[in-house]
Amino acid sequence: MGGLAAAGLALFVAVLASLALGSAELELETVIGAFTAFDGSNGHLIVLELRLPRTLVGLGVGAALGMAGCIMQGVTRNPLAEPGILGVNAGASLAVVLAIAVLGIGDPAGYVWFALAGAALASVLVYALGSLGHGADAPLRLVLAGAVLAALLTSLTAAILVLDANTLDQFRFWAVGSIAGRNLGVLVAVLPFLLAGGALALVSGRQLNTLSLGDDIARSLGQRVVLVRLLLAVSVVLLAGAAVAAAGPIAFVGLAVPHVARALVGPDYRWLLPYAAVIGPCLLLVSDIVGRILARPGEVQVGIMTALIGAPVLIWLVRQRRLAQV
Repeated sequence: MGGLAAAGLALFVAVLASLALGSAELELETVIGAFTAFDGSNGHLIVLELRLPRTLVGLGVGAALGMAGCIMQGVTRNPLAEPGILGVNAGASLAVVLAIAVLGIGDPAGYVWFALAGAALASVLVYALGSLGHGADAPLRLVLAGAVLAALLTSLTAAILVLDANTLDQFRFWAVGSIAGRNLGVLVAVLPFLLAGGALALVSGRQLNTLSLGDDIARSLGQRVVLVRLLLAVSVVLLAGAAVAAAGPIAFVGLAVPHVARALVGPDYRWLLPYAAVIGPCLLLVSDIVGRILARPGEVQVGIMTALIGAPVLIWLVRQRRLAQV
């Protein structure tokens, strides 16, 4: 519990920093005053209208990606698994491209439902393909099905973008992964999916512990493996699909966060999932803050910064030989 409390404190500090730092640095008193004594000043407007929605979206997206990564690594027993392995990013990207090219939608808030639907459909197809047949290689089939379908969907997306320069111009800002410019409408649209997926994930720790031992052992302990895999797949679809819909395909969070959590708390998924739900937003918000500071008055998108910041952490964990234990 002490470690989780420390992680929660770190997240609180990250939230305050996200509200205070950026192209315009604000005093802590200004940030607090925006909530307790709003006066319509520029500083208060920046906090409430620009940085608060951005921070809240970052909290939801980071927690979702962290937990989805934990589930994927447990289900597939693959330490390199992350939400994109289910074709989530590829499905969402194709849906967004179609929304822009066919329907002319240009507002990120308008992408949400299309991205979520594309992510869900791709994940269902991957799970259906990966569930064909029986045997101990089910996790491997799931990984292979995800890789094949992701390649197909990515090729279709690229074909549309090559033929339509206007669609490419709009799509590239979403595809890099960003929480900038996201308003509360985006968060409200995906919040029910985030809450449902998060609740399902948090109550699945015991089942994940058993499933990670192997299908045969799980069955011998009385677990209904197919049903558990289906419920966990639903959780990943809800979490990762909503996260990608809200912020675009942000890489590395779902891969790195489970390993950071595992280094802190061990392999028990009953603790891994809550830790991932806290560490994920920490990584995402810190990456976003650094991206704002490095390129003032512009910014480096958070999808780029998560890889730049998370990669050294994951490399260190690999050198500590903790990556192999999932």
